[in-house]
Amino acid sequence: MTVAYLSLGSNLGDKLSELQQAVELLNADPQIEVTKVSDVYQTAPVGGVKQDDFYNLAAQIHTTLSAGLLLNVIHQIEQQLHRVRKIHWGPRTLDIDIITFGTEQIDTETLQIPHPEMNNRRFVLEPMMQIYDGDVSKLAAANAKIEGQEIEGIGSLIKL
Repeated sequence: MTVAYLSLGSNLGDKLSELQQAVELLNADPQIEVTKVSDVYQTAPVGGVKQDDFYNLAAQIHTTLSAGLLLNVIHQIEQQLHRVRKIHWGPRTLDIDIITFGTEQIDTETLQIPHPEMNNRRFVLEPMMQIYDGDVSKLAAANAKIEGQEIEGIGSLIKL
């Protein structure tokens, strides 16, 4: 069983509903158990594309899947919730990223773990610090170095 941390975000449609459905679909997979979910955070978009604010959260999962198979499940869930990949860093109904996967380090064309941008994204670090099992000092130090990137906690809104 591997412990992994995921980052989920949405800025199109009913953002809260998209996140709730994503957590439910992850948990419905027999090889995935969602064990913790952070509060939901409202965050300004990163990347320069003009768009609505995001709702973001972090989830801790336990899984028997490999990282590659987990990525496949994630892509299926994104498609099921009508994710369309048109603009890099553009608006989306749902975005799910694998941030860490146990202690594995992976660097392929389709998957990089730990996520290469995690230490540059407050919308990843803030929620992850809330649920991380372990020393959060490195996450907190990286978060403290980030300038800008407005983020506001809006509460514990996702049900497990």
